[in-house]
Amino acid sequence: MSEVDHLLSKKVADRYLKREVLGEGTYGVVYKAIDTKTGQTVAIKKIRLGKQKEGVNFTALREIKLLKELKDSNIIELIDAFPHKGNLHLVFEFMETDLEAVIRDRNIVLSPADIKSYLQMTLKGLAFCHKKWVLHRDMKPNNLLIGPRGQLKLADFGLARIFGSPDRRFTHQVFARWYRAPELLFGAKAYGPAVDVWAAACIFAELLLRRPFLQGNSDIDQLGKIFAAFGTPKLSQWPDMQYLPDYVEYQYVPGQPLRQLFPMASDDALDLLSKMFMYDPKARISALQALEHRYFSSGPPPTEPALLPRPPPKRDSLNSKVSDFNQREGPIVLSPPRKSRRVMPHREGIDGHTYQVDKVDDHVDEIKPAAGERSEHVPMSLDFSVFGARPPSRPTINRAKQVLVESSNM
Repeated sequence: MSEVDHLLSKKVADRYLKREVLGEGTYGVVYKAIDTKTGQTVAIKKIRLGKQKEGVNFTALREIKLLKELKDSNIIELIDAFPHKGNLHLVFEFMETDLEAVIRDRNIVLSPADIKSYLQMTLKGLAFCHKKWVLHRDMKPNNLLIGPRGQLKLADFGLARIFGSPDRRFTHQVFARWYRAPELLFGAKAYGPAVDVWAAACIFAELLLRRPFLQGNSDIDQLGKIFAAFGTPKLSQWPDMQYLPDYVEYQYVPGQPLRQLFPMASDDALDLLSKMFMYDPKARISALQALEHRYFSSGPPPTEPALLPRPPPKRDSLNSKVSDFNQREGPIVLSPPRKSRRVMPHREGIDGHTYQVDKVDDHVDEIKPAAGERSEHVPMSLDFSVFGARPPSRPTINRAKQVLVESSNM
């Protein structure tokens, strides 16, 4: 960097007065700061360049590039980006909390109108992304941030990609597992906006239940959870399923009525859920079509964002204890050779293991196993005890690995 560039970057950096640390992630630190020029409160993500070996440059550059194009009231605003002292600084509008904190907060009661409002804002942000040919690929409640006036905005575009080219292939290892569509679990490399819609359906279900809906602890267990809820798909329902790279035939199990899974939901809500949870991605409703569903036009109307219930700003430390939770036996898989075999899920986060907690991403905690034990990145949520369940380990994905896999698509 030239002397002139150094002076310019220092001048920009001096504009922002850093306050407390909001979180420490894999690639850097997020600060709350004041823009001394405008008086606006902002969040600054400081990304360590040079010290990271696995694609942080690509991740940051992609996020900057996409967010410069995605200007919408339901998408996080990137205010500024500048290098300083070997780090890249991304300046975002400040958001007080996220949807995961809303779902988990024991003091919050979500009315049908509140749920409708949160889902509507989620789908509006998603529909805008898809209109601009962008896949988010990391939809989950703690990536849906909530501002001071209740406005929900899609954030964390580090895994987002442009889609539309018929020959383009992506990695299937995207989304946290609980929000991963069945075509991704079967190894699909060519996919489109339907994967984001499936994740949005999981978020909708989580708002209704006040807990994660499909909590698999491995990819094969995740498929088992999906099939236990909706029934094993038949080829007549999803003809292309058999051609997916990791497809195996599962023993047929019938699905459960949606009314049984979501007893408090309205008929219109269940109808929308059924369309968002379609197995065949070609038949799955789009985000724009979902917004036009009668669920949003029937009563009660969505709550105005400013009137939505939300918790106080998140605390720096969250409960680090991880306990076991109910796990079903693994599904029966029928695959060549045609001999049935019982697949037992790998049990992670079991009582008796020792964990330590580190900060990760922008707003969540990562649980790392003690030496000799293995686990994937698992951000914690707030206390689950009010919902009658212990806190399950929440899976995430290895971003550095995805960057290496897809770096050739830059």
